[in-house]
Amino acid sequence: MPDTDLSSYLAWLIASAHRQMKLSLAQLTAEEGVNEEHWRILHAVSDEAGHSMSELAAQVLLNLPALTKNVDKLVSRGLVLRSADDYDSRKVLIFITDRGIKLLARLQPGVDAHHAAIEEALGPRNAKQLKRLLERFIEESGPR
Repeated sequence: MPDTDLSSYLAWLIASAHRQMKLSLAQLTAEEGVNEEHWRILHAVSDEAGHSMSELAAQVLLNLPALTKNVDKLVSRGLVLRSADDYDSRKVLIFITDRGIKLLARLQPGVDAHHAAIEEALGPRNAKQLKRLLERFIEESGPR
């Protein structure tokens, strides 16, 4: 039987922190009838450049089946739309709609305040250091 507590593992601490942040964001986004994944998708496509599903999946950290399910919900609500790529008709691009832009504009102040509160709780210096450490970890532990 292991003699170390789960909370002593970095993976557990990261998962726990992610869970807490996700729950807080869920409360913010639920008021608008969307979830945190929907917010990430809307944020990613808000540049209005059109994103392929594979590009979007990588950007919003979802696998393709989960992304498809979430995009379907956003399409049904008129928040995003699918369009064939002008250069490759086999490729589908996702674009934000005016309704999606308005929803994102309503969500963004709360999301920004949520992130500011996290940074405030950590302190600016610690928050900056944590970001650097996480970025380094992601970069060094990624696919090789």
